[in-house]
Amino acid sequence: MSENRGNLLVHYIATARTRTLPPEVHEAALRALVDFLGVSLGAVHDPCVVAVQKVVQSWAAPGRARIFLGPLTEPALAVLVNSTMTHAMDFDDAHPMGAGHPSGPCWSTTLALAQQHGASEATAISAFLAGFEVMARLGGGGYAGVGRNLQRRGFHPTAMFGRMGAAAAASVMLDLTPDQIASALGVAATTAGGLLGSFGTHAKPFHSGKAAMDGIMAAELAANGFLAAHNLYEVEGKGALLPSFIQDHQVDVPPLDFATSWEILGNAYKPYASCRGTHPAVQAARALADKLGTRPVAKVHVRVHPGGLVTAGRMDPQTLLEGKFSIAFCVALALAGHQVQADDFRGNALKDPRVQAIRRSTTVEAVEGQPNTEAHVVVTLAGGEELRSDVAVMLGHPLNPMSWEQIHAKFTGLVAPVLGAAPAARLYEVARHFDQPGALAELNALIAPTSKAD
Repeated sequence: MSENRGNLLVHYIATARTRTLPPEVHEAALRALVDFLGVSLGAVHDPCVVAVQKVVQSWAAPGRARIFLGPLTEPALAVLVNSTMTHAMDFDDAHPMGAGHPSGPCWSTTLALAQQHGASEATAISAFLAGFEVMARLGGGGYAGVGRNLQRRGFHPTAMFGRMGAAAAASVMLDLTPDQIASALGVAATTAGGLLGSFGTHAKPFHSGKAAMDGIMAAELAANGFLAAHNLYEVEGKGALLPSFIQDHQVDVPPLDFATSWEILGNAYKPYASCRGTHPAVQAARALADKLGTRPVAKVHVRVHPGGLVTAGRMDPQTLLEGKFSIAFCVALALAGHQVQADDFRGNALKDPRVQAIRRSTTVEAVEGQPNTEAHVVVTLAGGEELRSDVAVMLGHPLNPMSWEQIHAKFTGLVAPVLGAAPAARLYEVARHFDQPGALAELNALIAPTSKAD
């Protein structure tokens, strides 16, 4: 492998086990674990999860990795279910600079391999962080960078770079040599894919599950002598990842500056169970709901960053799942008094006359130069009165982060209905203090199916 981006990736992954973690980075990894477990367990009964789990269980593969609240199986199969579960509600964390949703592929991979091989909590945390940092840097760069660029071309960054994050985490867990890591990354790159056209269907969360599965497969293949190309991460070169997917080279590729920063410190979390592109507008609309009440609406005008319409531009969603990717629908939900939580996409909101009347009255304008954290909502009432709400930085963004108390409340709201209040509270504490010896074993016990579930 030449002395370039590939070597930087390999060196970073190969040294993960011995890397000293700053306290704030360690804390950020635990925050990601708590949120990951919350959004995963909250979606355990989602139809797409049920379908994937049925297929996996039909294969009857033995192993020691736990499908959440389900049976044991091989790690690659467990994460196919678990990481699909993480992304099923579109409620999981989101990398603000464009790499997608990192914790699903990276934490599911780490936990499954820790269960399979009996790794320590410290190793698991180091592996997760290696996966997160690799995924975030490869897909980062903001609106002109890699992930957002691929989105505009029709590709899903989580599917593209989740494989690399999972392969990096798996390489740490399996303690691969540098040459093996290079081959694992090569396998991950050559399997990359995932289409934006799948948004609003079960295939979008499946992107996360398949990315995790492929990442583990890549590392296990490399561990067994499989050889793959070592030059697929270069900015130039025929057949490499970026030149193949971005053939006009119109992209700002961020440097792999592993020594200067931690991407995990800029992670973002979701207060609303919908596409991240809807969040600034949803927050602005929710601020108007009480003022609006039940008064008739003549029109709603929403101004957002152009990227919002790339991922959430559906104006007339036909299913609640499609509604998660509709700024107009999510704004209508919020203005009609809904909290835009998971249950709002499981009920009858699509048939709610008020929600639909507001949605039909809503226009969404993409404003060049407007930050993607920002939204402006103007509601014009039937009598001509205007209500206005402006959001500069939506909640959950690193510039306006969710507090531990808000993360805890989100976790409890999702997990307590599934596990019960006491087990949910205990799981939160175990995840919150996952660095303590014995935490992995207790976490494994809490995510095993109960006798009632069996």
